[in-house]
Amino acid sequence: MSHDDFPTDHPAVVTCGLPYANGDLHIGHLRTYVGGDVYARALERLGQETAFVSGSDMHGTPVAVNADQAGVSPEAFALDWHEQYAETFPKFNVAFDNYGHTHDETNTEITQGLVRDLEDAGHVYEKAIMVAYDPVDDQFLPDRYVEGTCPYCGAHARGDECDEGCQRHLEPGEVEDPVSTITGNPAEYRERTHKFFEVSAFSEYLSGFLDRLEGTSNARNQPREWIEQGLQDWCITRDMDWGIEYPEGPSGDGSTDLVLYVWVDAPIEYISSTKQYTERVGTDAFDWESAWLEDASDDHPGGEIVHVIGRDIIQHHTIFWPAMLEATGHAEPRAVMASGFVTLGGKGFSTSRDRAVWADEYLDEGFHPDPLRYYLATNGGFQQDVDFSWEKFRDRVNTELVGTVGNFLYRSLLFAHRNYADAPIADATSAEVAARIDEAIADVETAVNDYSVRALGDAVADLARFGNEYIQHNEPWNLVDDDPDEAAQVIHDCVALAKAIAVLFEPIAPGKCERLWDQLGEDGSVHETTVAVAREDPAGALSEPTELFEKIDDDRVEALNAKLETRVAAAESETTDAETTDDADDDTDMTDVPPLSDDRISFEAFQELDMRVGRIEAAEAIDGADDLLKLRVDLGAETRTIVAGLKGLHDVEALPETRVVVLANMEPTELFGVESNGMVLAAGEDADLLTTHADAEPGTRIR
Repeated sequence: MSHDDFPTDHPAVVTCGLPYANGDLHIGHLRTYVGGDVYARALERLGQETAFVSGSDMHGTPVAVNADQAGVSPEAFALDWHEQYAETFPKFNVAFDNYGHTHDETNTEITQGLVRDLEDAGHVYEKAIMVAYDPVDDQFLPDRYVEGTCPYCGAHARGDECDEGCQRHLEPGEVEDPVSTITGNPAEYRERTHKFFEVSAFSEYLSGFLDRLEGTSNARNQPREWIEQGLQDWCITRDMDWGIEYPEGPSGDGSTDLVLYVWVDAPIEYISSTKQYTERVGTDAFDWESAWLEDASDDHPGGEIVHVIGRDIIQHHTIFWPAMLEATGHAEPRAVMASGFVTLGGKGFSTSRDRAVWADEYLDEGFHPDPLRYYLATNGGFQQDVDFSWEKFRDRVNTELVGTVGNFLYRSLLFAHRNYADAPIADATSAEVAARIDEAIADVETAVNDYSVRALGDAVADLARFGNEYIQHNEPWNLVDDDPDEAAQVIHDCVALAKAIAVLFEPIAPGKCERLWDQLGEDGSVHETTVAVAREDPAGALSEPTELFEKIDDDRVEALNAKLETRVAAAESETTDAETTDDADDDTDMTDVPPLSDDRISFEAFQELDMRVGRIEAAEAIDGADDLLKLRVDLGAETRTIVAGLKGLHDVEALPETRVVVLANMEPTELFGVESNGMVLAAGEDADLLTTHADAEPGTRIR
């Protein structure tokens, strides 16, 4: 691995977090997979050797529980969903070079070998722990077979994660007041010997790893708190029949009554899937060992590994996984891109209430996949939450894809086709337009190295806006008779811009760009081009163009909303107050927005709130506090110390100079020995800081 700007001489592997093979995909799930596909394609546009891999997560208690409810074996249940996913992803132009699954022979072999390597290196030990047990049903209860209370924040929690509260990974035996999810019986804790991976031995390494890690800031910042609190060793076995058996062998002890925890074999599928890709195409096309194996003595640093995941699995990819890789001589990840969640009209997706836009449903409505790819990729920064509604989708499609990108391409190519038989229309692209294409290419290169899929889309939309302004300013339709040479130059430039858009927009809209490439009459496949091709003069024989993007009418949106509301109402009428097991697995991406309060305050009461614009001058952690920062905030008339729960949610070093909204007339309070004199206002669990649209001066009153 290097930290040089892309493209590098080292092979890159882009991975997406493995979907649990236990339910239908909706557009919330697609955000990560679309983002990974966009990024992998963009790397290839830069000339980076890249493999894009993933697979289905076949193991774990969610699959076992749902298979039991369906009355089939876990393997049959998971394979059925795996096959559906393998068919669905290509429909959204998500083109994995290899899509495997964790239960296949390759992943089983590599997983057991890697665990043996951990044992050989002395990083696995046995320990007797207390494990939840159902005394009535006479069985141990791993992970999601048990639920109870989180010992850290008091929220309702699953056996392996505090999914409704602090989001912490939970080890067996940590959940308080355990209850069996199988029978509903109160559970008890009994002693059981399990295998542990010595994660705590890698604290110093992981601190350095996070310093080196690229990608989104949430992937770097959130894990630091866990390291500062002291890493706990990781139980890597479970009392289940479904999973990869703990390995026998030279170092294994033959404990085949235990299986490996799902989060051991799941990320190893990244390696297995890459190996399967190499076995299919050959080492000359892509060498999986060069990407994944690291040997400092052989001057072999490994490849450029980029993980694209949801933010709910940051801990697994930035603590457990890199520690496993370091312990076994594998290359560490170069970057982790952790996406925000997707909500639906401001509320969370709910499978039990059928409150979702399903992947197949979107296609069945006749929509092309590329507009959704554009919406998911460019509607906010990658780590920010994205809200989907049919109204917002319509507006983005009609304004940006139809009105900006599509409008420029259609009007330019139609005029060129009607007035000029073949390209090139002029001898060469003008210096002005060539410079603007170079600028767009530079923007794309910057976006890739900043891990910003949004900026990739913005670079193309800006280029199309330039094209609209260019053709409108030069009015070639008025030049055809008076100055035909100048008219030919203008249209040549517009076709050159269209060619550049086809190349640079391919990562986000591959299907539409393939069609555009055909209309341009260019040779080869647009999917195999690099940014250098965007600089080349157009040379194809133009065909009569058709409009690439279709406008969405208001009536269509009303019909889609009515269909969704009817479906949700029907599902809710069949749903009891108790959530199903499937809900617990799949509906925790975002909770519903709480209802507005019926308790009103008077205008006079509001006037008593003294809210001011503040500017953060300094920020530092507070010793002993898990999530608190001490801020020095300039309020114009004075500078105050304010304690805020921002640690782990914001980059501390980036907070100075940030403008915030402060409730200034709050009574002072002491927190961890620091007097807090005010409150910084923020929205949601991620502490989205409230700020001002323009640069209001510190001390300005909020009215």
